[in-house]
Amino acid sequence: MDDLADLTAFMAVARDGGFRSAARASGTSASRLGDAIRRLEGRLGVRLLNRTTRSVTPTEAGARLLERIIPALGEVRAALDVVNGFRDRPAGRLKLNVPTAAARLVLPRIVPQFLAKYPDIVIEVFTDERRVDVVADGFDAGIRYDNSLEKDMVAIPIGPRIQRFAAAASPGYIARRGRPTHPRHLLGHDCLGWRFSNGPVRAWEFERGGESILIDPKGPLVAGFGGATDLAVHAAVAGCGVIYLFEDWLRPQLERGELVPVLRPWWSGLAGPFLYYPGRKHLPTPLRTFVDFIKSNPKD
Repeated sequence: MDDLADLTAFMAVARDGGFRSAARASGTSASRLGDAIRRLEGRLGVRLLNRTTRSVTPTEAGARLLERIIPALGEVRAALDVVNGFRDRPAGRLKLNVPTAAARLVLPRIVPQFLAKYPDIVIEVFTDERRVDVVADGFDAGIRYDNSLEKDMVAIPIGPRIQRFAAAASPGYIARRGRPTHPRHLLGHDCLGWRFSNGPVRAWEFERGGESILIDPKGPLVAGFGGATDLAVHAAVAGCGVIYLFEDWLRPQLERGELVPVLRPWWSGLAGPFLYYPGRKHLPTPLRTFVDFIKSNPKD
């Protein structure tokens, strides 16, 4: 069992690329993880991690070990989880990797009811705009906005099946600059754009009557999608320009009149997200319970 604990510590540090980040994710201390790695390296007689002031990366021996222990520890966890079937109420920890939009617009409609029904299950939610390997990164499942997943993954719909994008601006901006009546009119307006990570500024897509138009937004602000998105919303409310975002994200400002809709007949929809997870025979009890809950509570 000591070996198992030290191997789990090694996997956490290698996965998160550092002792502090792994400690935060694991709910332990960096020094305790360091002790576990030193014990493991001492027993094996090889260095498993290259440590610098900037990063921690597996050595060749560490990388080989990591390849073998990730599926092995998964099987151990699955075996121990069988005991959960003998409890009166399912229990355990469910780790989800989700995009910011799902954390903000989809999960709030699901998680509170789930936790109320299953109080012995703890859900950990991590937001990430990148597509990640949920198994290699230590997650039970993920959420993404398309169904092009690896063959060994199972995907089920979660949340609304269509999520609309909305264009909006403040009443003051409309009074000052006028209301666009066609998507191409946005080329003469200040647009508050956004991008994923270091990618290009996301084009704005509009549709009406079978016609589709892509607009390359230009304006005074480009926000990284996620943590900086609310800054773009505040800028729109302050009259800095036109914003184009999920309708549900803008709904509070639209309902309060802080923003007014523009180009409503042209608003386009995005196919709703999917919960995806490894297609193995035995799912961990918290994940199986969550999947069953989603399937029994479908959303249009």
